[in-house]
Amino acid sequence: MLAAVEPLTGQRLYQVRGQRTKREYVPFMQRLARRYAGAEAIYVVQDNLNTHTVSAFYDCLPARQAHALAARFRFGYPPKGGSWLHQIELDFSALSRQCRKRRIPSQAQLAHQVYCWSHERQAQRVKIHWQFTIDQARQTLNSQYRKVNKANKCYLKTS
Repeated sequence: MLAAVEPLTGQRLYQVRGQRTKREYVPFMQRLARRYAGAEAIYVVQDNLNTHTVSAFYDCLPARQAHALAARFRFGYPPKGGSWLHQIELDFSALSRQCRKRRIPSQAQLAHQVYCWSHERQAQRVKIHWQFTIDQARQTLNSQYRKVNKANKCYLKTS
């Protein structure tokens, strides 16, 4: 499953696929680019899956088209082990609780269920109200900063 959420507006885009390869990722990103056709840049935070890279565009599209698509996006990645920081995970959790916990016998039925669920959330304009502050992030992730580079200073709460 590929998904995108715009936290402040509640806009969502979901796509159910049989695999998680570059060949599924690229059309999803093209669809996302079309959705925000007027945007100068589209900022995307995505997981660290090896297919979620700009190189996927070049592997699947002619160079000129790949370059044009890549130019539309600015990518960010949550730290490894930090999936709880990734806002789409909140949607995946809600989806799992509300519809995926039961056995769905086919990909087509799963796609239909996800389509219905995401349209309902979109109609309700369910937004993500992120309340994790920079100070909280620094305190929580301080040990990770030190693991990356021992010279990183300890971050203490600044108030």
